[in-house]
Amino acid sequence: MELKQEIHNLIKVSFYAYISLGYCFFIAKIVPKGVPRLLTILPVVIIFLTIPLFLTSVHSIGAVSFFISWLANFKLILFAFEKGPLSSPSIPLIRFFAMACFPIEVTQSSKGFSKPRNPNKKLLSYVTKGSLLALFLSIYHNRRDAMNPMLGWIFFGFSIYLMTELLVTLSSLIVGVFLRVELDPQFDEPYLATSLQDFWGRRWNVMVNRILHPMIYDPVLKLSNRVVGRLWAPIPAILTTFAVSGLMHELIFFYFSRAWPTWEVMLFFCLHGVCLVMEVVIKKVIKGKLSLPRQLTAPLIVSFVLATSYWLFLPELLRCKMLDRAVEEYQVISELALDMVRNLLIFGNL
Repeated sequence: MELKQEIHNLIKVSFYAYISLGYCFFIAKIVPKGVPRLLTILPVVIIFLTIPLFLTSVHSIGAVSFFISWLANFKLILFAFEKGPLSSPSIPLIRFFAMACFPIEVTQSSKGFSKPRNPNKKLLSYVTKGSLLALFLSIYHNRRDAMNPMLGWIFFGFSIYLMTELLVTLSSLIVGVFLRVELDPQFDEPYLATSLQDFWGRRWNVMVNRILHPMIYDPVLKLSNRVVGRLWAPIPAILTTFAVSGLMHELIFFYFSRAWPTWEVMLFFCLHGVCLVMEVVIKKVIKGKLSLPRQLTAPLIVSFVLATSYWLFLPELLRCKMLDRAVEEYQVISELALDMVRNLLIFGNL
């Protein structure tokens, strides 16, 4: 990875994104909501779908494709119909930028930045997760050839989860400090989930769930109510939501690999959608008459997610050389940081 060139590309991509969002912000003041506004915003949606192709680093591709190509595009489409987090008529331009690009939530207080609850506990949690990430990366990178494949996947899978959570939290925290907005938590200890509903609906990547609901789930649910009735309407809504999530993940993996998709990731999300539907139907049938203890359901859910990920997610991650590229980038950044420290020490001794 050529660090200077990647930083230059990232600055250029950020410039394109801010100019495009500024256009959307002002055009909405003269174009009425609905299809006319959607048509005026559509060129920006297309631009946002292409900008990750300017990047090569897995970290920059991951951040830009997730924040801009996926979340920002969905928010803009909702904004075209005066829905979603960007539709507030009083939102200033700078917060429009921030809320479009990052998983944040504007504070209700006008007195400034609201302190997060239990900041020391959160800091300790992030420090612990950062240390675990460094440990897992080191173990997997140095000993994966001698590891049992399933054990290797456990280290790999938790590394991807920790990396994702820390990167999303860090980016949101930086924006939150500068713009005095409250963090919108992205993960809620997903390894403690007691059901697939709990895992996907409340614990894993909360921001995606909040965008997929008004963007996909609610319209399909409304349509399904008319077609199949209220009782069965959630089934096509759930399946469609997971299918769209699968398509967006396939797009992100295309940005990483620049190769035609194998559709294994799409199958992963469709499988989980079907299993979640089965879970919902079973719960409706038994109506709370039978419930398994949390100590049993949590390990079962984590095992199911890991096993299906090992089957359908791991091949795509390996094809993209995700972790190898990430470790290489960490090494480049750490070497650059060490060089800066050495230069500062030399300069201080002059």
